[in-house]
Amino acid sequence: MLDRISIKGLQLFAYHGVNPEEKRDGQHFYMDITMGADLGKACRDDDLSSTVNYAAVRKTVQRVFTEKSYDLIERAAQVCADAVLNEYPLVQWVEITLKKPEAPMSAVFDYVAVTIRREREK
Repeated sequence: MLDRISIKGLQLFAYHGVNPEEKRDGQHFYMDITMGADLGKACRDDDLSSTVNYAAVRKTVQRVFTEKSYDLIERAAQVCADAVLNEYPLVQWVEITLKKPEAPMSAVFDYVAVTIRREREK
């Protein structure tokens, strides 16, 4: 059984969306990231190198989320999941929920969101 590390409610600003004004003006997004990893060694030795550094994960996700503009939040979430799995070998799976509270819809709502879960290939 794997342990979990979570980053909840990460606020990011980017230019994702299919509408021209979304790509021009940008908007806020919120991301929840949960990662599965064996943290037993870190629990025993209290050494940062034995775990997944969540501050480093945040930097990675922010970098890949903002370096390009995507039409779909599904694609933006996938790029972030790929980066986490590629850059953090201890992570066995990652689940990302990407929330778009300013989606251009004529309705009252909290946010639209996608959730994806990706596992390391064995």
